[in-house]
Amino acid sequence: MAEEKKIQEIQINFPQEKQGGAYANNMVVAHSKEEFILDFMLVTPPTGTVNARVIMSPGHVKRVIAALVQNMRHYEEQFGKIEEASEPKNPFGFQA
Repeated sequence: MAEEKKIQEIQINFPQEKQGGAYANNMVVAHSKEEFILDFMLVTPPTGTVNARVIMSPGHVKRVIAALVQNMRHYEEQFGKIEEASEPKNPFGFQA
């Protein structure tokens, strides 16, 4: 008799203080051979604050990119084409 694979349920804790999310209008990406580091920031001149740092393996980053591409496609099918923003002239996109 073949052994059936059991599906393991994982309980995910979603802390109350994180449920509102964090708005980011900028992101910096760095990487090494083993990991990618994504720093999400809220930049409001004259200052900015990193409000989330996400560290992922390269393989997971590739899955995240695929998920974003698929979701962007679905979004545009439902709401119309999104025009890509032009590259800002200064690093954070704000006028001095």
